[in-house]
Amino acid sequence: MAETLQAATAAADWAQLGEQVSTLAPQLRALAARGPWSAAEQSALRRLRAAHDGAQAAAAAAANALAVRLDELRANRDGWFAYALHGDAPSDAGAGMTHV
Repeated sequence: MAETLQAATAAADWAQLGEQVSTLAPQLRALAARGPWSAAEQSALRRLRAAHDGAQAAAAAAANALAVRLDELRANRDGWFAYALHGDAPSDAGAGMTHV
């Protein structure tokens, strides 16, 4: 389970990560229902917790980066409208609003 979370996090595959996280609780409940956890299972659970914490941090960082980018786009909205009206949008969306 931890490896799957780590792979989805490394790939920034948020859809896959969401699917994996949504299945964790039922899987962990089923495992816990079988009785006390062995030392190996406890070790695996610690790795899973670390992977989940890493995934949560990566998702939060990506959400923050997206919020910053959306704020930038909102701040430059009038400039984008001007480019659209004149039909000469910049070739690189991240190039800023200057035009020669």
